[in-house]
Amino acid sequence: MTHKQMAQMIKRIFLALAIAMLFAGCSTVQVSERPESRPIQNLNPAFAQARELAANDAALGGQARMDNARQIERLLSGLDNPTLSGNTAALAAGDPLYAFAGRALLRRGLPLPRAFDRGAQWRFDAGNRPPADRDGYRPPLKLAVLLPLSGSLATAAAPVRDGLLAGYYGESRVRPEIQFYDTAGTAGGAVAAYGRAAAEGNDFVVGPLGRDEVSALFNQGNLSVPLLALNRGNVSPPAGNASFSLTPEDEAISAAEYLIGRNARRVLVLSGGDAGMRRAVAAFRERFGERGGAVVDALTVSDTADGLLPALQAAAAKEGGIDAIFLAVKGSQARVAVPMLATAGLNGQPRVATSQLMSGTGKAEQDRVLDGIIFPSDAWSTRGAPGLPAASTTGQTLPTARGPAARLFAFGYDAWLITAYLERLATGSDAQVKGATGDLRIDGFGNIMRTPAWSTFSGGVAMPLSSGGG
Repeated sequence: MTHKQMAQMIKRIFLALAIAMLFAGCSTVQVSERPESRPIQNLNPAFAQARELAANDAALGGQARMDNARQIERLLSGLDNPTLSGNTAALAAGDPLYAFAGRALLRRGLPLPRAFDRGAQWRFDAGNRPPADRDGYRPPLKLAVLLPLSGSLATAAAPVRDGLLAGYYGESRVRPEIQFYDTAGTAGGAVAAYGRAAAEGNDFVVGPLGRDEVSALFNQGNLSVPLLALNRGNVSPPAGNASFSLTPEDEAISAAEYLIGRNARRVLVLSGGDAGMRRAVAAFRERFGERGGAVVDALTVSDTADGLLPALQAAAAKEGGIDAIFLAVKGSQARVAVPMLATAGLNGQPRVATSQLMSGTGKAEQDRVLDGIIFPSDAWSTRGAPGLPAASTTGQTLPTARGPAARLFAFGYDAWLITAYLERLATGSDAQVKGATGDLRIDGFGNIMRTPAWSTFSGGVAMPLSSGGG
């Protein structure tokens, strides 16, 4: 099937599902502007130290700059919410620390005192775009999408493509021309595909998908056509460009903030053995420690959980006790480990997991043992998303929107929303898009930040929690 035929199929499917009617209300964007915090006269010492580091950040490069940024984040993470908010509000426009401090606020779900300081590189008039609609809808005129449409990564790219097309064809207003470029079928990969897209007059680019491909583009520095990369690179996006991803690190940071917000300070970590789980644990440990918490112990869970019970009992007996449990495991591993928590005397503590918990679930009679575990999920599959039919309905019609692929479908859908509303996200002080993967905002460095929906198991079935995780 050609890309053109695929696009026509997607269009027919979503017209049949009345997507255009659902979109007519254009209710995907919620923007709230909050008053500035009262300026303060004296900066907290740690905040002042972070400000000194930020003043020199632009002069650094490579590993030195990465280390400097991490030190700034550590200093800010140690501040309580009122101190961080008040000190950030005291910064003058253009202060280099504002981007760091603002990102720290967003990660905690706190409002910005003002919009981020965007440079001249953030341009939204390329190609003579018409003015934005009242809700902020202002898509480009000619959109290029860089994806591996052939080769080994085509299976992962297909739901991203179809989700993007669902949003594109579901929009009833003026849409850009759209052209797909196969990064796997291009000599030189994503860099060559980007060059071709720029040469052919596209005024915005979505993609590429691979981490190495994104890094290769970001390391070129200034890019002639702005893009929304669909992964994180090894450096921040060049000014005027953005990055959107679904990473285990982001979920782990959300879990750490969730537990800190509920006064958990001593946490036991249970982890499976794959690379994504290890990355989640490392990110959780770092952020939780920066926010004043401590990982009491970190235990590996195998599919049989051999030797786990004695290790859990030893952890439970440690001085100071355990306030909560963080699980970076698959559902099959959790079903083995969770009953042992009760045996070890760890049954009443809050339990928060990554979205990998959903892997291997789906049978309520088996999954009842997971009841009460809280985990981040995409909004679409749990409580629905404005403008999309129910995930179950879409999955019955479109194979790339069912099962594990549904998460990537939602990711592609949100990539379209970000493209269409990027100006509003970038220039508002507290603008957000209610997307299929969660609530979407953008930090001062061009990274899309996602606040996930929170779910829990009840009666063996995944159920949405109230806003903010209950």
